[in-house]
Amino acid sequence: MKVLMVLTSHAAMGDTGHQTGFWLEEFASPYYVFKDAGAEITLASPAGGQPPVDPNSTQPDAQTEATHRFDADSDAQAQLAETRRLADVSADDFDAVFYPGGHGPLWDLTGNADSIRLIEAFLAADKPVASVCHAPTVLLQVKSAGGDPLVAGRTVTGFTNSEEEAVGLTEVVPHLLESELKRLGANYRRTDEDFAPFHVEDGLLITGQNPASSEVTASALVARLR
Repeated sequence: MKVLMVLTSHAAMGDTGHQTGFWLEEFASPYYVFKDAGAEITLASPAGGQPPVDPNSTQPDAQTEATHRFDADSDAQAQLAETRRLADVSADDFDAVFYPGGHGPLWDLTGNADSIRLIEAFLAADKPVASVCHAPTVLLQVKSAGGDPLVAGRTVTGFTNSEEEAVGLTEVVPHLLESELKRLGANYRRTDEDFAPFHVEDGLLITGQNPASSEVTASALVARLR
């Protein structure tokens, strides 16, 4: 079982002067779900090297069992520091791809040509594509075989407008993920309660709503591979 994880390389939170990046829990929890399942994990990002971690995700109230495990795992830290360039990876070498969220992907992975190429190649090869929280933004500009938006008519989830409002970034982000998915014709689903675990599966697409959904989304991907 070979899993590719694609992280953001974007560190700036718009024009606020604050930093963003990937959300630590959304990387760490899936990473260990895959590792404990015996998967061979490869990490990639648009720029390669060390991807930026959102500093808010390293605060005490954002820590989980998985993030503590990562903090004590020098091998995982070394692997994260040397992610491969996204342009250099091929879907042929992996069984599935997983995109952790954080706000960074909204800026550098939504229209990234290498990411779009990769996702289209995975789907064409009948391989699953999973993403969580803000990372379903990677699906927005992917096309179906017929040239329509990939998400049109597909059941997906992702960070909600109300969750974005709750973290005070509605006017900062380049787009609201829920609104964009709906605009493109997706069958958008969410939990009644913000920040509660939730994921959906539609064919080869597996999406999770928020940070709390990272483990269940990764576990769904493992179950699909098995």
